[in-house]
Amino acid sequence: MSTHHSTTGPRLTRAVVHDPATGETGIRTLTLAAPRADQVLVRVMASGVCHSDLHIVEGDWPTDTPLVLGHEGAGVVEAIGPDVHDVSVGDHVILSWFAPCRRCEACAAGRAWLCGNTKAVSNTLPDGSTPFSDEHGEDVLPFLGVGAFSEYVVVPEAAAVPVDRNVPFDVGALIGCAVTTGVGAAVHTADVRPGDSAVVIGCGGVGQAVVLGLRTVGAHPIVAVDLSEERLELARSLGATHTLRGDDPDLTARVHEITGGAHHAFEAIGRPATIETLPGLLRAGGQAVLVGMTAIGAKVSIDPFDLADQGKSILGCNYGSSVPAVDFPRLAALHRAGRLPLDRLIGNRGTLTDVERAFGDLRAGVGLRTVLKP
Repeated sequence: MSTHHSTTGPRLTRAVVHDPATGETGIRTLTLAAPRADQVLVRVMASGVCHSDLHIVEGDWPTDTPLVLGHEGAGVVEAIGPDVHDVSVGDHVILSWFAPCRRCEACAAGRAWLCGNTKAVSNTLPDGSTPFSDEHGEDVLPFLGVGAFSEYVVVPEAAAVPVDRNVPFDVGALIGCAVTTGVGAAVHTADVRPGDSAVVIGCGGVGQAVVLGLRTVGAHPIVAVDLSEERLELARSLGATHTLRGDDPDLTARVHEITGGAHHAFEAIGRPATIETLPGLLRAGGQAVLVGMTAIGAKVSIDPFDLADQGKSILGCNYGSSVPAVDFPRLAALHRAGRLPLDRLIGNRGTLTDVERAFGDLRAGVGLRTVLKP
């Protein structure tokens, strides 16, 4: 049963805002509306810095409205609207950036990641509104319907998934995006079987989570590819049996020497040039999985004869083909049981003022996941 909590109305919150009109990104004080209907007020305790946030800053994903950045977060429920049924005040929750409607054909079929009614990709709440406004009363939208780089957020109930209170908030934040996407890519999207061979291109937060997912299901061998020695070392410790540098001119030949041609090849960067290499890494009947998000409108060149002749497949992966309400608690339980050492994916910790440093690491392709505490 939900515990209702009356609110005193709007509140102020510090948040990282990107303004596309000026190109500036910085901390501003915004007004946050009280939760209505099936909405939930969450005090954000940790938020991860994802490459998707950088896509906004770099203009890869165009927007004409100021956005509160951040979509990978965890926190504590402080208030709920009158129509909330499954979330209570005091719950520890992980935020989902793809809040499903729970009613469309895809949701009814258990494929929430394909929900056709979600407004998250429009950077609004389900009713098309935003809870954020600036000092002039102008709308500021929550990135992917969350806006996790803020002290507080208001999200729909479907975007606040309760988990065990013993799950650290920084680990919970990573489950909200990188971990669910990466582990899900191996477990759900690719449906990797024990003994299948796999190669992972890009060992940032999502790529490392793919490695963890592959190890969990018993893939072998697992080849991790990156330009960062730090990231390759972590991949080895998390389950990669082999590591290769992405600038190795003989990369394709090396992968074939190790795997005989991989059953699965995952691209976790979102670079067209890297995506184009995937089919060449596969054996006949193998599948390439696109996990990293490219800039909108990016194009790649693929040899269709090779795909048809060799029976190879290319799979798109959105949110690890996962259902947050089901998969967030499962991943959290696996971490608590010592089966998924998710804390090892965390690199730097900081506050909202450290977001530019985190973006710098993402641009340079170095370091591990940065987690901010508002």
